Amino acid sequence: MSELRQDIVSGDWVLLAPGRAARPRFMDQKKGPRKSLPKSECPFEDLSLASPAMPLYQHPAGKDWRIAVIRNKYPAVEENGVPSHTFARGIYPVRTGVGTHNLLITRAHTLHFTELPAEDAAALFAVLQRFHRIAAQDDRVRYIASFYNYGPSAGASVWHPHYQMLALPVIPEHVARSLKGSERYFKSHGRCVRCDIIRAERSARARIIVENSHAIAMAPYASKKPFEMSILPKRHTPSLRDTPPAALRGIALLAQEAAKAMKRRLGDPDFNFFIHDAPLGSGDYRHHHWHIEMVPRVTTEAGFELSTSIIINVIDPDNAAAILRGEK
Repeated sequence: MSELRQDIVSGDWVLLAPGRAARPRFMDQKKGPRKSLPKSECPFEDLSLASPAMPLYQHPAGKDWRIAVIRNKYPAVEENGVPSHTFARGIYPVRTGVGTHNLLITRAHTLHFTELPAEDAAALFAVLQRFHRIAAQDDRVRYIASFYNYGPSAGASVWHPHYQMLALPVIPEHVARSLKGSERYFKSHGRCVRCDIIRAERSARARIIVENSHAIAMAPYASKKPFEMSILPKRHTPSLRDTPPAALRGIALLAQEAAKAMKRRLGDPDFNFFIHDAPLGSGDYRHHHWHIEMVPRVTTEAGFELSTSIIINVIDPDNAAAILRGEK
């Protein structure tokens, strides 16, 4: 039976309609191997050509680096040294797009997130944390959006594996709604909503996909997309910036295991993952619990979604988790 489920944090409604797809068609489609761009045509093989400036950071330092951070050659926001300011253009409010837009590049041309050695996956998250901490020192920015696009339908315009970090002068509305929801729950119950979600899901067991001592990956109860996953640190920490090294390593390795399960069970779909961190600057965000969202690109939003902002999900999250665990 179809039912409307409400996200306990954001308040968003999802229309769960599992009768519309007993088994997703894309799981039975045969796919050929992905075609990589030749190294000779790759803009990230020579960092001096990929960015207008020298690398901001390399791990390890020197010519044998495996992870590098560079400024985006085509940034979405401008790093001009002045604060963002608001003004009006007629009836329309406008704010100048000031911030930073960096790329984190892994060295191996063909090793995407699922294929990275464990040490590099852990180092990747350590470098992300380092730059979240750097962004926190810039009083011009309020939020840093870190994400990974895998495949053309997920927005990856360059084959070579790379991750993006945008420091923005505003808190995105979707993030703000989530923060307000977690704050309401904290005020009502005296507890973190995502800590309670972890307890509830570990008790039910139905929607857990994989877990380790530091994190848990699960299909959210009100999943907006088929096979989407939330990856939650088990220890309550408002920000990626404050996560201890051992916990961060465990979270990184669990995120990689979750991505591998998606690749193995869903036929290597395009996907995005992104970090929901606490905002930068002053503010009490102890109610927030940072986490990772991982979303395969297997459906397309149409008229109903665009006209109502209610997403139709044709895969029951319990069923999605079972498939990702390899039980169906």
